[in-house]
Amino acid sequence: MAPSRAYVPLMAGQRAKPLNGNFNNVPVLHSNQPEIVEGPGILVSTTPGSAIASENNQPLKNASYTFNGEFGLHMHHKYYPNDASKLGGRRQRGLLTIAAIAINPGDQPVTLKFERGSVKNSFEAPYHPNKLMGVKPLGPRPWNTGPGDATAVQMLRGELDRRLPREVVIPPRSRKVIVSTVLPARGIANGLLKGRSDGPFQMAVVAAEETKRDQDLVAVLDQGRLAPGRIYLNRIREIQAGQIFSRVAGVALGDEYEASIRHDLGQGPLHVPLTSTRKHHFGTRDIQVNQLKTRMVDSAVNNVGTYGVRFDVDLNLSGEGPYELVFSHPVASGRAPFTAFRGSIGIKTEEGYQEVHVGLKSGQSLPIAQLNLKGGQVNPVRVSLVYPADATPGHLLSVVPVQQLAMLRKREEMLQAARRAQQEAKKRQVTPAQAPPNLNAAPKPATDKPVTTKAKPTTKPAAQPVAKPTRQPPTAPVPPPPVLVAPRGGLNPMPPAMIMPNRLNQSLEQRYRDAIRAQQEWLKRLQGR
Repeated sequence: MAPSRAYVPLMAGQRAKPLNGNFNNVPVLHSNQPEIVEGPGILVSTTPGSAIASENNQPLKNASYTFNGEFGLHMHHKYYPNDASKLGGRRQRGLLTIAAIAINPGDQPVTLKFERGSVKNSFEAPYHPNKLMGVKPLGPRPWNTGPGDATAVQMLRGELDRRLPREVVIPPRSRKVIVSTVLPARGIANGLLKGRSDGPFQMAVVAAEETKRDQDLVAVLDQGRLAPGRIYLNRIREIQAGQIFSRVAGVALGDEYEASIRHDLGQGPLHVPLTSTRKHHFGTRDIQVNQLKTRMVDSAVNNVGTYGVRFDVDLNLSGEGPYELVFSHPVASGRAPFTAFRGSIGIKTEEGYQEVHVGLKSGQSLPIAQLNLKGGQVNPVRVSLVYPADATPGHLLSVVPVQQLAMLRKREEMLQAARRAQQEAKKRQVTPAQAPPNLNAAPKPATDKPVTTKAKPTTKPAAQPVAKPTRQPPTAPVPPPPVLVAPRGGLNPMPPAMIMPNRLNQSLEQRYRDAIRAQQEWLKRLQGR
């Protein structure tokens, strides 16, 4: 088995198992490139032909595709207009309408029926990061979790937003707007839709400024010009070589991923990849990325983000007692931690169904549910999520004993405490943030002269409080304080506090230096494990 390419502290020394699940074949139009839209124009179209790029005035071939039967739609865009006066501030923000248009190229009417879907922008569904990190029960109307999660929740629940039509009829040889949203400048819009047609049709996503009339939106399609903001047009070779990741503009095959696995927890904890990528597959080589059937030339080569895809994973567990169901993201090597997931997850067990909102940073492992497993039987657990646009794929799903997670938390606390101590020691250089434990000698009163390292060798030591000044016999050199070393397991509670030597002739300054050195050694040993 290949070594893991993504480090998750929770599974240190353990291995992950592949899920080997499958995507279905439902075609989905993804409109996410350009992610940042700077003005009006076509974002993506599946009609035959091409459109003119604003950046180089050259034609780009459309992501041609004809839908017939089940289909899906995913839109995710930000609006940052080229005209700075439209960004807001003292002036009113500019407005951009993002709309999906259905095109009937045939001689018979085509009816579209929508099963579930939602369209939201960041003003309707703002994201409050300070309130939504960690794991919290999901309420009935989670519209304060960002537009990506707000739409994904309705898809997870199988709901059709009341503002969307349940049915649209497209007359022969005509175009019709099926969904739209008005997006203020600096905002984000996200839309997800699942439906079925009774005949062939095509789709396009367009952007129009300062209007939301259907005829103006269709007129943008007729103008045949792409919206500005396509920042990857000069990096086509890097995209094709897999050196950089663009966004997706094209048709992907698959709007659902299903997998099932059986595991005996008596043989050890369970770790499986969820939304795994070529970079983050945890040594399993199980890459859960669906392919693009057709795409724009500056699009990513596959649907690596899997935005809007529903994941249903069945865990059939043998074991007994309390376990934790844990959701993780790898440590971000060489960069600061970032928000890796802000979305909603459904968990179904024999005890019932619950939904939680998860705000997860890179490198974190968060328990999303406690599992009370019964011995002598298979305990089914289903984990479901519609992957939201406000997330970075490559996650790990684990079932571990309660004690394993508790030991991880203890280790994290020890490392954090050691880092804080080291930082404070560096700031103060000599005096640590806290006096070392078990120091019996108190500092001198403020009226006394401070002890200094610049004293001449002939200077007599400060008088001790009880003994008369007498000639002291020679003493052996003072040994350094014992270094705090984590036990071999690395996860047990902190050992007893360091005992610092308390020689009467040892200066307070030297004792502080010894304490700092011991803390630094402790930190190095902990970080090296």
